[in-house]
Amino acid sequence: MVYKFRLLSDEVEDFRRDIEIDSDATFLDLHKAILESVNYPDDQMTSFFICNDKWIKEIEITREDMGSMSEEESYVMEECVLGDLVEEEKQKLMYVFDPLADRVFYMELSKIEFGKGCDTATCVKSTGEAPRQTLNFDELMSKEVPGASAGNEFDEDFYGSDGFNEDDIDDESFGIGGIEDISSIDDLY
Repeated sequence: MVYKFRLLSDEVEDFRRDIEIDSDATFLDLHKAILESVNYPDDQMTSFFICNDKWIKEIEITREDMGSMSEEESYVMEECVLGDLVEEEKQKLMYVFDPLADRVFYMELSKIEFGKGCDTATCVKSTGEAPRQTLNFDELMSKEVPGASAGNEFDEDFYGSDGFNEDDIDDESFGIGGIEDISSIDDLY
């Protein structure tokens, strides 16, 4: 099968890339095709995310094995076949191309062509200039922060508008005695 992925950017209005790739190719093959289509060097810790219909990230496929100690299964681009994780048209993905600033291309599996195959991934449509791959430090610091207002890092409602009243805290409800009551580090847990 041949998959046709469409890539869009929320930074550049007319940016679009359509990439055709075999369903038996790996996420690493797709990664390389994306980089080639936008002329980015392969020097960032990029990753893919399989998303639900509301663009909520569900599964991460990393460039390198991150050695996670969690019980969740980890996926590495070189080892993951596209057809194993992406099976339906309209499947949404994100490709994180600038991990420090969390900048992404939004992707969708726009078409599946059954009974066909392709040897190499190909960019079949390219419009608009790609955004710069990375931002410099000043640009990162000037990115808008949710809840920020002009001149202030956070507005007065960022932490909530309810006042703090010391009388509302019951010291005994925390269940921790004074430091002299702790005889070993095991008593902390």
